[in-house]
Amino acid sequence: MDPIDKLARLLNELPGIGPRQSKRLAYALIVKSKSYTDELSKAIREVRDEVTQCSSCHRYISAKHLSQGLCSICRDMDRDRSLLMIIPRDVDMQNMERSGVYHGLYFVLGGTVPILEKDHQAFIRKAELERLLRSRAEIKEIILAYSQTPEGEHTAFLLKELIPTLGTFAISELGRGLSTGTELEYSDNETLRNALRNRG
Repeated sequence: MDPIDKLARLLNELPGIGPRQSKRLAYALIVKSKSYTDELSKAIREVRDEVTQCSSCHRYISAKHLSQGLCSICRDMDRDRSLLMIIPRDVDMQNMERSGVYHGLYFVLGGTVPILEKDHQAFIRKAELERLLRSRAEIKEIILAYSQTPEGEHTAFLLKELIPTLGTFAISELGRGLSTGTELEYSDNETLRNALRNRG
């Protein structure tokens, strides 16, 4: 296979990158300096070698920032440990943290489940969530923080069926403030603040 086509095919596997965009990126990398492409290659290898998951919230983080397998958020005893926010992706969690409106704990689900998909575990960390909820008696309320998209709402529906089988929890969802079609990743601080305040 032609090396340009091969690079474009690999880039096309990344989320949000279509065939034409992947081709443009491939050609853009060709004209970059060797020092840039060497640095990019090194950064990709370092991500693979040095980034791991927190054993509690399952977000990806540099291994050097873990202590006893836990990230700084999961270790922070000042956070409200009765609250657990289930959030689709790491980038959504980062956006929620930047907003400064939430002070409980998180569980990064790893994505959303397509509407007609039967194998949920292939798309979300269902088994890991089950283990967490069975082992954490201090959790009283679970906040479902998902994008207002068909897949997000479908995933929330599946979670609302699953969670009551794992214990007695109050289940709430982000409320008004998130309009239909909104991705958490792109929501501003005020929108997240209103959604969290109006959860129900």
